[in-house]
Amino acid sequence: MSAKNLDSKGRLRNKIVSFRMSSQEANLLDDYVSVSGLNKQDYIIGRVLRTEITVNPGPRVYKGLRDKLNNVYSELCRIEKGSEISEETLCLICYMSAILREMGG
Repeated sequence: MSAKNLDSKGRLRNKIVSFRMSSQEANLLDDYVSVSGLNKQDYIIGRVLRTEITVNPGPRVYKGLRDKLNNVYSELCRIEKGSEISEETLCLICYMSAILREMGG
């Protein structure tokens, strides 16, 4: 019999939960996960259970923020004067702003 795979807190995570998302929702989730510094499973569990998501500054978070800020910059450059910004981009900007505020003290 193989050894049980326990998480860092000694819990056996043997239940699978799946759900469907649109492409836009999945992309936004991937963006949030990449700037959080967490893996997708921990991020989703934290959000679903409404626990506080703590972003610990580090190379992974820095790289995620840098990449997403470059994407946001490209999107803002693409937008023509007077046109609207997408809801997904606006949500991502708000999320990254909150992270940067917390990291700055």
